[in-house]
Amino acid sequence: IPQDPSNQKCGRKKTVSFSSMPSEKKISSASDCISFMQAGCELKKVRPNSRIYNRFFTLDADLQALRWEPSKKDLEKAKLDISAIKEIRLGKNTETFRNNGLADQISEDCALSVIHGENYESLDLVANSADVANIWVSGLRYLVSRSKQPLDLMESSHNTPRFAWLKTVFEAADVDGNGVMLEDTSVELIKKLNPTLKESKIRLKFKEIQKSKEKLTTRVTKEEFCEAFSELCTRPEVYFLLVQISKNKEYLDANDLMLFLEAEQGVTHVTEEMCLDIIHRYELSQEGRLKGFLAIDGFTQYLLSSECDIFDPEHKKIVQDMTQPLSHYYINASHNTYLIEDQVRGPADINGYVRALKMSCRSIELDVCDGPDNEPIICNRNNMTSPLAFRNVIEVINKLAFFASEYPLILCLGNYCSVQQQKVVVQHMKSIFGNKLYTEAPLSSEAYLPSPEKLKMKIIVKGKKLPCDQDILEGEVTDEDDEAEISRRVSEGFSREPKLIWLCKELSDLVSLCKSVQYKDFETSMKSQNYWEMCSFSEAEASRIANEFPEDFVNYNKKFLSRVYPSAMRIDSSNLNPQDFWNCGCQIVAMNYQTPGPMMDLHTGWFLQNGGCGYVLRPSVMRDEVSYFSANTKGIVPGVSPQVLHIKIISGQNFPKPKGACAKGDVIDPYVCIEIHGIPADCTEQRTKTVQENSDNPIFDESFEFQINLPELTMIRFVVLDDDYIGDEFIGQYTIPLECLQPGYRHIPLRSFVGDIMEHVTLFVHIAITNRSGGGKAQKRSLSVRIGKKAREYTMLRNTGLKTIDDIFKLAVHPLREATDMRENMQNAIVSVKELCGLPPIASLKQCILTLSSRLLSSDNMPSVTLCMKEAFPYLEPQGTMPDVQKKVLAAYDLMIQESRILIETADITHDKILQCQKAG
Repeated sequence: IPQDPSNQKCGRKKTVSFSSMPSEKKISSASDCISFMQAGCELKKVRPNSRIYNRFFTLDADLQALRWEPSKKDLEKAKLDISAIKEIRLGKNTETFRNNGLADQISEDCALSVIHGENYESLDLVANSADVANIWVSGLRYLVSRSKQPLDLMESSHNTPRFAWLKTVFEAADVDGNGVMLEDTSVELIKKLNPTLKESKIRLKFKEIQKSKEKLTTRVTKEEFCEAFSELCTRPEVYFLLVQISKNKEYLDANDLMLFLEAEQGVTHVTEEMCLDIIHRYELSQEGRLKGFLAIDGFTQYLLSSECDIFDPEHKKIVQDMTQPLSHYYINASHNTYLIEDQVRGPADINGYVRALKMSCRSIELDVCDGPDNEPIICNRNNMTSPLAFRNVIEVINKLAFFASEYPLILCLGNYCSVQQQKVVVQHMKSIFGNKLYTEAPLSSEAYLPSPEKLKMKIIVKGKKLPCDQDILEGEVTDEDDEAEISRRVSEGFSREPKLIWLCKELSDLVSLCKSVQYKDFETSMKSQNYWEMCSFSEAEASRIANEFPEDFVNYNKKFLSRVYPSAMRIDSSNLNPQDFWNCGCQIVAMNYQTPGPMMDLHTGWFLQNGGCGYVLRPSVMRDEVSYFSANTKGIVPGVSPQVLHIKIISGQNFPKPKGACAKGDVIDPYVCIEIHGIPADCTEQRTKTVQENSDNPIFDESFEFQINLPELTMIRFVVLDDDYIGDEFIGQYTIPLECLQPGYRHIPLRSFVGDIMEHVTLFVHIAITNRSGGGKAQKRSLSVRIGKKAREYTMLRNTGLKTIDDIFKLAVHPLREATDMRENMQNAIVSVKELCGLPPIASLKQCILTLSSRLLSSDNMPSVTLCMKEAFPYLEPQGTMPDVQKKVLAAYDLMIQESRILIETADITHDKILQCQKAG
């Protein structure tokens, strides 16, 4: 029942969704849907001519017809017989919706279409909320599938498999066998079955049930127990999903589950055994396990399990090529590793190293100073209290260096010791690290650094070296790595002489692959820098270079390591945005691990991939010797297939109160924000409506679409916030690289502000990733707009100005056009098939074939087409005459097979032509 908006808090700009469900009564069975439809509600009727009418729709008491009023037609005409309905579609998936000028303003999740009659005409409707649309779709699908069987609909919900199971649970706990139970025992029992429920909520439900029956006693009967459990533990959004994938039954069999895993969840090589195994592990009733079906409670458990995690389990292993040069990877790096508080006041603490190494950090920092008794110390030079003995720190590092990852660990050494204590530093490192220490001199015959694979289990020291042409035991070197010095130099415009420090030969000899040098400009670096030399950039300097010379920065980072550290102005140890520097190919972006927040979330999320080993391979466009890339590109990245990410935020589970929220009591008004982080052209954010006063199971049901130009550098951050006057408060977040997303229905485990996983706190979403048809700007209806040849964007070539080279590359222009045409024609053909099947762009071909097959069966279940293989391609041959609608679908299917054939037969030849040009060039 939509509430009166005037009662809402005033002055609020944010959108709010009112649940249109009758007070608190949740949908938990088909009969709930039917009762709702019989009571009727207002739906908008959409016409092809861009007109939209409000009509009141009801389902007849005898369940035979759908009626609407007011209508110009007489009452007998303003109706639609259930028996004439062919299919029911959720979303804007008919010609009417696609061509209606107002369709853009209609939410995908509130739209539904009833397809009826031999010509597949559509009745296109829009509900006030996604909830109501789901009830009509589920209810009508249930009726249509039941109409094919003798109608015994109100076979009440009391003899479903679920109730049979609940009765056995009740009987097992009812020790005396009286058929009644103490309320306390019932509450305990429900809490045991569903640990996330609050006790107060369960008690309230029993009170409601007793009140509705005007009972005086608080003893609970078997029926009341079943009713309370169903109302408390059914998540309506999971129920709607179950009904949809089980072909309108109230449980899944192995076959339903198999199709769900293949067509929705993107799982390959699914077998019936696998599905039965899932049923055996998750179904709660003995009957279900024996007969091989999964009811709503087991299905909910399965969806919440780690098997349906949003993070692709493949990426929990090392999946990237680890044999490329070190400079081709992003490296998990920490700044001022010895701190666990801020950089001005914070004392040094050994736990800084423990935490960083356990989080597979691969570049850590040690600032070493002279200590008492000729023992060097590590301390915050702004706060000399509680220094750490250098030796102890080295021992901890030695113990944990390869605890979380076996790939090389870089020690960034800040040397502030006298020559005498430098020698002690060397002794300790040699005696404790032993042969883990990598000291081999780099080969001048090589052009790139060795690979992480080659440097496994090695510790690399980064620091200053004495000039190799002088054979001296100690000497003065400039200190490029003193961060305070660099910041001072940058702000004072390089007028000061660089600071000099004394360095002994022994310490100089420990440095091999990471010799610190000073950056002057790219021209000097490209001419004279050796691959084993690296520069450190302050945040301000790196930002300036990234803005002024983005392409040069990427090219420079193909060969050399770059380290970027946070500005000295960040006295609270806040973090820079690592993405800004990853976009330019900088490998070592040092983060203040001790400071949680959005930037640290991005860093932690990014390094979850590739088995969490601390090394992530950069996109090939940043590694190839001949490639051109600027992070500031406005649209498509050359050589990269852009994608469309479709996210539906369905619901939330068990959101906690924000920390420190004292003013509002127990209620929260949550909403979800989706942030996309990547190259600037991809960065964006969108939010759902706010759900009023619901933290247990708020239903959002909103779909979003994002255009992604460089998927390999993209991360998604889901943030849940509490909508509040004073400022929206943080509830939880989860950050994940796009490449690690699993498609389908997934639960996201939310993390707290400091990054811990919160038990039972999840966000239920649907994810799909499709390629963008035709490239260029996002179209109004993302994928269904076919792009003709004229509007296509073809790959352009840049002239280098060297005639010989340009002439060779010109030969690639034609094959590149051919390649684009083949790909676009193929995509357009697939989009047509999806549209004619009445499916959204995110549907898989498997779903198209399922829809097709049900349509191509005639009324007496005889197939109207046969599948025949012609030269290994699957064609469909019609049997006898077919209605025009089916002919259209078959023509689209034929075209899709035709385009596939062209692609399969000519792709290799075209690809070879392009490769030949590249090689010759």
